[in-house]
Amino acid sequence: MKKMLLATVAALVLPLGAAQAEPLVFDHVTLVDGNGGPAQPDMTVAVDKGVFTVVTPTIAASKVAGRHIDATGKYLMPGLSDVHIHLGGAGTISKRELGVQALASYLYSGVTTIYDAGNQPDFILGLRADERAGRILSPRILATGNLITYPGSHGAAMALTIDSWPQGKAVADKHIAEQHPDIVKLTYEEHGWGSRPMIPMLSKELMEDIIHYYNAQGIRTTVHTSSELRATEAIYAGADSLAHPVIQGPVSDEFVRLMGAKKTPMATTLTIGEGYSRLVEHPEYLDQPLYVASLSKEQIATLKGKTHDEWKARSWTWWMKLMTPIAQENLRKVDAAGGVVAIGTDQSSGPAVHREMELMQAAGIKPAEIVRIATLNSAKHLGLEDTLGTITPGKIADALMLSADPTADVNNMKAIVMVMKAGVMIDESKLPLAGGPQKKRRDF
Repeated sequence: MKKMLLATVAALVLPLGAAQAEPLVFDHVTLVDGNGGPAQPDMTVAVDKGVFTVVTPTIAASKVAGRHIDATGKYLMPGLSDVHIHLGGAGTISKRELGVQALASYLYSGVTTIYDAGNQPDFILGLRADERAGRILSPRILATGNLITYPGSHGAAMALTIDSWPQGKAVADKHIAEQHPDIVKLTYEEHGWGSRPMIPMLSKELMEDIIHYYNAQGIRTTVHTSSELRATEAIYAGADSLAHPVIQGPVSDEFVRLMGAKKTPMATTLTIGEGYSRLVEHPEYLDQPLYVASLSKEQIATLKGKTHDEWKARSWTWWMKLMTPIAQENLRKVDAAGGVVAIGTDQSSGPAVHREMELMQAAGIKPAEIVRIATLNSAKHLGLEDTLGTITPGKIADALMLSADPTADVNNMKAIVMVMKAGVMIDESKLPLAGGPQKKRRDF
């Protein structure tokens, strides 16, 4: 399973890495390597052919070949990941531009890898092909294409449905052959909570059959759940990761210990619920620089006007405001117990990743740990911890250079000087952002 994903990533790293004309050597940088430890001052990090090649104290790096860049006063950390998005723009050809703009917003925000957890296949898989061929400026795209669920269940509108096994093998085989999913998402949700009606759902036995079959083809799975009961059942059915935190109520001590023991990665996805009341109560957040660059003036005006008014009138907005702190505390407990929490937003915007990290910090998780959650843990969620997620020789050279310490405050991860994907420094002035052209942030 891991070999398949590694081969997929390697195929797109080498051409991009080769685009960098010469090895890059960053001297006197403060390194935050993604492992969760303290910042390491006065380090040298070298990059060549798309991977990190040298990580050493600068005093020992005088003979490292390449273009040396003085990074005194700067911080270098791995690129961010979002392990749960649904890229917007699907539909008509004209809307494809919205998807390309959203992808650019991730790079501008320092996000170098994303996983689309369910979408219109032609839309997302076409963009995935373009990204891998270097035709668009985009973070690395992993995708499920169609997700998998039971007829009439959550997400059925963008799903392939399976109602029995082994009859469902034909659906799975067609999915694999035509869409080549990087990770397959299943939904295991009855929606008998909040203000939503009951709907059909997979049986535990059917979910287990589907998970085992995809795993046997070398493909990881992630499962949508929202309660402790369903999350536990998904884990024991063999799910490789969980697409959401528990939000229906406080988790038990037993569940916390289970997550610490099993190490099943769990995506955070706090902003999808918190975002409703945030827009209603604090629409001024849209004036922050990352949002101004990532959204057009028309999009911001619509959000502050029509969308604001619609969300204010919805009971779901206020129910989610009540439940988000419960999910935050559940995530804090899982992380404290040694569970693998990973950053996911369930949205379609680079700035949302930074809001997700702000909510994790507000939950009481220390910034250095949140760096690991957004980098190494996210790589674990994707099954790519051997090739992404830390600044380590041999790993893919995805990185952010910052002008402030991310281990002191997660908001410092917005102080971006440079974004690097697969060893190539991104030129922000060339990103097709909805907010218009932006100046290049680095001076080297």
